Amino acid sequence: MKAARVFTALLLLAGGVGVLTTGADIYFRFLYLAALLPLGSLLWTFWAARGLRLNRNARLTRANVGDYFEEYFEVFNDSRILAPWIEVFNRSRLPFAAGSRLLTFVRGRQTRSYHARTWLTRRGAFALGPTRLSTGDPFGLFRWSREFPPAQTLVVLPMLFEIDSFFLPPGLLPGGQVIRRKSPDITPHAAGIREYAPGDAMKRIHWATSVRRGQLMVKEFEQDPQAQIWLLLDSQKEVHYKKEDPSQPHPFEFNAFGKRPKFQLPPSTLEYAVSAAASLAHYFILKRRAVGYASAGQTFTVHHAERGERQEARILETLAFVEANGRLSIAALASAQASQLPQGSAVILITPAARPELLQAVDDLQRRYLRPVVVLLDSSSFGAPSGAERLARSLRERRLPLCVVSCGDDLRQSLSSLAADFTQQEIHSWKSPVLSS
Repeated sequence: MKAARVFTALLLLAGGVGVLTTGADIYFRFLYLAALLPLGSLLWTFWAARGLRLNRNARLTRANVGDYFEEYFEVFNDSRILAPWIEVFNRSRLPFAAGSRLLTFVRGRQTRSYHARTWLTRRGAFALGPTRLSTGDPFGLFRWSREFPPAQTLVVLPMLFEIDSFFLPPGLLPGGQVIRRKSPDITPHAAGIREYAPGDAMKRIHWATSVRRGQLMVKEFEQDPQAQIWLLLDSQKEVHYKKEDPSQPHPFEFNAFGKRPKFQLPPSTLEYAVSAAASLAHYFILKRRAVGYASAGQTFTVHHAERGERQEARILETLAFVEANGRLSIAALASAQASQLPQGSAVILITPAARPELLQAVDDLQRRYLRPVVVLLDSSSFGAPSGAERLARSLRERRLPLCVVSCGDDLRQSLSSLAADFTQQEIHSWKSPVLSS
């Protein structure tokens, strides 16, 4: 483009000097050419850019870290003239976003399409755009761009590890007697029907009885006798650490038939904790268990224990946006939530905090007849000044199920090994040993 403008300027200069000095006809032609060339190029560029149109679609807008995300791009040249080149520039904030292309010699009324694959390396929400289309004239004098706003948003969920097995303490009701207590949530145990009240969900209406009685009737449910699973994630800012990662992942876009590269979690306690929570939620939902979730970042987030894929999607979407920006410790979170949990529930504490107050939280959970399980991240392997050896030793002395995860460990192997390593023994909170020195 710069060379073409320099040539036009020289042509104009030569024509002007020649006309002033000699007045020959050829210099007049130089002037005409120097004037008509930019004008024609400008009109060409304007009409070509005016006919540009983009269709950008993604079949799925939910994916996990480590997966490939595929998009379909269609570029339309609705004008009647040739577009010598069309540059497609994907301005999405998605890391390693694919889709930028250079298309050449796009004829009038022609459509070009292609697929783009992006390797997902960061969780969160990313707008699929904006996308900028640029074109110009054949001589490279002008460039015209059009920008298309994003039409879809991609939510990247945490990376999931397929856990083979996970130790779970037995509940208080192994026989599964029905708890005669009304539940605001839908459970497998129906208790009866009553008249509809304002605020009742439409999904609780029993339509057959409503038709028979001539008025809306809703179903009532009782609590599930099976022990619930609660995931408590530590999102306190002061306890999380991140180690510098010299190795950066590389995009893997062009080899469509290549082997998928192995993705490693960033050396961050938060990323390991989030993936551990997501993997455990996925594991217990597949086991048809009622899973609840709580964390205290900038906002206090609680998802009451439920079964099913909708509950898993709800928890994973919450984990996609978790940040280590809270002030409430894991011990305070457990104490605040313990009074709301039914007896016999398993409480899985996921934390890198190597503080004695965690022992107090565990004792408090046991006194309330809850079953604590600790997933402890060894913060020293993530760059923290001190590790969790002393705390881990004290938890083992209490005969609590404990899983210690270090930076670089395979989460699938670490979480699955807890079931084989731990042997359940009867222990009472008043017999708990003191903190080791």
